[in-house]
Amino acid sequence: VQLQASGGGLVQAGGSLRLSCVVSGRTFRDYSVGWFRQAPGKEREFVAAIKRYGGTTYYAASVKGRFTISRDNAKNTVYLQMNSLKLEDTAAYYCAADSSLISSSMTNGDAYDYWGQGTQVTVSS
Repeated sequence: VQLQASGGGLVQAGGSLRLSCVVSGRTFRDYSVGWFRQAPGKEREFVAAIKRYGGTTYYAASVKGRFTISRDNAKNTVYLQMNSLKLEDTAAYYCAADSSLISSSMTNGDAYDYWGQGTQVTVSS
């Protein structure tokens, strides 16, 4: 399974970006996909995730109400729409996928088997 993340960039605080994660190599609908981020000097943290099949979504408290995760099974793509961006959202964003996650593991990065390269999001004042 290969994951390709894109859509990062430089944006002013209050602005929006949409990240994309294309998943290839296996049947996309069989995979749950999560977004994680890591800022310099900080631990990786969970951002959002969407479960396979039913599409149940999960969000970190820090992004709930501002970010929306969605999936397009026809395009093998998961999106992360990020609105009202804040300085503290600056980080490298990574998408990850797994075919066997249970609900309680969706926010745990260590539970995901496949990872894409990061895409940098920088929010300026």
